[in-house]
Amino acid sequence: LYSGQIPQISVILGSCAGGAVYSPALTDFVFMTEQTAHMFLTGPKVIEKATGETVCPDRLGGASVQHQTSGNVHYTGKDEKDVLKAVRTLLTYIPTKQQAVTDAETSKQDAADPGNILPKNPSRTYDVKQVVTAIIDSDSFFETQPCFSKNIVTGFARLQGDSIGVVANQPKVLAGSLDLDAADKAARFIRFCDAFHIPILTLVDVPGFLPGEKAEHAGIIRHGAKLLYAYA
Repeated sequence: LYSGQIPQISVILGSCAGGAVYSPALTDFVFMTEQTAHMFLTGPKVIEKATGETVCPDRLGGASVQHQTSGNVHYTGKDEKDVLKAVRTLLTYIPTKQQAVTDAETSKQDAADPGNILPKNPSRTYDVKQVVTAIIDSDSFFETQPCFSKNIVTGFARLQGDSIGVVANQPKVLAGSLDLDAADKAARFIRFCDAFHIPILTLVDVPGFLPGEKAEHAGIIRHGAKLLYAYA
């Protein structure tokens, strides 16, 4: 009901199964503990009875799976304290009102020139996170979904004290190409920033969408359109 007006954040500290999984899936950000949390639509026992497949809860819907493979989780922490600390950090980047700008003390920026990080040979790779760090205020980058679709980087930062969103192709992974997961990851993040009037810093170094029959059959056109629409 208040999506786009009040940030929707879910914290999963135990098991979340069945229809209940759609509650966190509808929220803006999902956090999970690594040792105690699980999230799956159909549990291991039901799967075994229905299909004969034997799978443990961790492999089916543990925090690492949901973070790295499924992309349903934005951050995982070793325990409840770690997760709640991350939630508090996230909240410092989000405006308290829909049309307000989060006040934050301006941090001293690094003196590094982003251009010096880029290799002279365009065929060589580099870590775009180093470029991001050189642009934004010191120690202000809070990456979202760092373990999912690593060929694109999303997160929050501060620039002269103001909150911004960051979207950047990562040349270190798949040469920064866009695939289905990268398009979905970026599009969702951009829509959130747009809803809360958070400006976005976009760093583009991309050869294009990942080519191939598999990508075409999986719907790269449809998923790519989500990213284009989010920016439109």
